[in-house]
Amino acid sequence: MKRDIILAGVGGQGILSIASVIGVAAVNLGLYLKQAEVHGMSQRGGDVQSHLRLSDKEIFSDLIPFGKADMIISVEPMESLRYLPYLSPDGWIITNTKPFINITNYPPVEDVMNELNSQSHTITIDADAIAKESGSLRSANMVILGASSPFLDIEYGKLEEAIKFIFARKGESVVNVNLKAMKAGRDIAEKHNK
Repeated sequence: MKRDIILAGVGGQGILSIASVIGVAAVNLGLYLKQAEVHGMSQRGGDVQSHLRLSDKEIFSDLIPFGKADMIISVEPMESLRYLPYLSPDGWIITNTKPFINITNYPPVEDVMNELNSQSHTITIDADAIAKESGSLRSANMVILGASSPFLDIEYGKLEEAIKFIFARKGESVVNVNLKAMKAGRDIAEKHNK
């Protein structure tokens, strides 16, 4: 088992929480894990990306080469597009359709989505709307995580356990909202993948 994942978004969208959930689940399964430095996290609204590598064998580098990522998991569509050169030919893109427009020259959203949807394996969902239906707009990142979960090679129950562990200190209601959001994202990906 080996998974090379690019996590992308903008500061404040919960990229680090996605990495934490996947990381805790992977470690609990006895997998090796390496995560590269995350950029932009000190600035809310700034570009954030991370390389996350999982394997059942030792990992020697924390950086993913161009063209080798198995997945791009993104909470912002233009950020998915930015890291497209890292994606392998048979890799998956899981991204939010809702843009976070924080620059004056943001490209037309339709153009961004057309380019993403032209790739072989893409799941695009309005994670913001699904998160709101699940009880909290702030859980859009967990919707995206749920949509990526069928492609992670990590038991879904382990991801649920990781959410419970990570968010326990915030209370049962926060845990439940995040679990509900992740499940909603997973349901959409499973329908798409049939």
